Amino acid sequence: MAEEEESKRAETEVTPIPLLTSYKMGNFNLSHRMVLGPLTRTRSYNFVAQPHAVLYYSQRTTKGGFLIGEASGISDTAQGGPNTPGIWTREQVEAWKPIVSAVHEKGGIFFCQLWHAGRASDYCYQPDGQPPISCTDKPISALLQIDGTSAADYPPPRRLRTDEILKVVNDFRIAAKNAMEAGFDGVEIHGANGYLLDQFLKDQVNDRRDEYGGSLENRCRFPLEVVKAVVDEIGADKVGIRLSPFADYNDSGDSNPVALGLYMAESLNKYGILYCHMIEPRMITQFEKQETKRSLLPMRKAFKGTFIVAGGYNREDGNEVIASGSADLVAFGRLFLANPDLPRRFELNAKLNKYDRSTFYTHDPVVGYTDYPFLESHT
Repeated sequence: MAEEEESKRAETEVTPIPLLTSYKMGNFNLSHRMVLGPLTRTRSYNFVAQPHAVLYYSQRTTKGGFLIGEASGISDTAQGGPNTPGIWTREQVEAWKPIVSAVHEKGGIFFCQLWHAGRASDYCYQPDGQPPISCTDKPISALLQIDGTSAADYPPPRRLRTDEILKVVNDFRIAAKNAMEAGFDGVEIHGANGYLLDQFLKDQVNDRRDEYGGSLENRCRFPLEVVKAVVDEIGADKVGIRLSPFADYNDSGDSNPVALGLYMAESLNKYGILYCHMIEPRMITQFEKQETKRSLLPMRKAFKGTFIVAGGYNREDGNEVIASGSADLVAFGRLFLANPDLPRRFELNAKLNKYDRSTFYTHDPVVGYTDYPFLESHT
């Protein structure tokens, strides 16, 4: 009889899948390892986060879940597209507050992603129609944007003078301070996807001859100065960074991505930041993956904090990467966009909603944004 009861108890106590095991990320106790990745949704009119984002983010919040907000511009030169949010003005800070509160009410942990597009911008998004800034004056020659489908036509940027770089470092610092004032739990510095910091990192873009160009150490100098400034402002325990050493999005490739990724991972250890979030080498565009023998494992081993991976993950390979110890957390983008209750669906191994790519970057406050159904809606 006792054996029978034990057997019944064992049946009801199902071992959670690796993605749904708890994890302690610094001072944050996460209930699972599925992260809402930073997703540009172009629904922040006039560069200000909107009330409809309250529902969007709260829908995707679970108690003890970790969310990274969409790329938010750090200054008036930072924006690279229409209707993306900022975090440099009083109005923008105030607009984020109810959104952050909604996430906190459901027990979520919410970081703000700090972004500067650099040369991946256009005159119309710049103050007084000026050229966008970069490490170079070479324009992006790619005909398609990083989603692999939208047409791209970028103007030549203006090369930052050496004495101007500290001003941009300071813009990141102030943006981090603003994010904390808006209530965010921390910030993620956007050093990936061919945007400003990545432009400095990559030797296919950075053609400078001052202390910010040439050697690997010099190319990493500006991004690491940003890390130091942000850490000094808000504390290392509230700072993460996103990197894509293997990607050449926005014409930002590197001749030795392994060396670049390792140098950055090791350098970041000096600042003791909370996490490093890297994009898998298999992602040849934002949405397309290909098989490759290249791996993030050397960077995972080198970095001493929490290691987050992103790039085309699903339930199966997400569980594998956690179970093997190759990552601590997995960021999901399109699947989370289309399935606000993604952790629940993974738990039940339930069918997923299909995402509609045509509405990723449209401006409707509901369609393709907050109207994806929850599991309960189907039953």
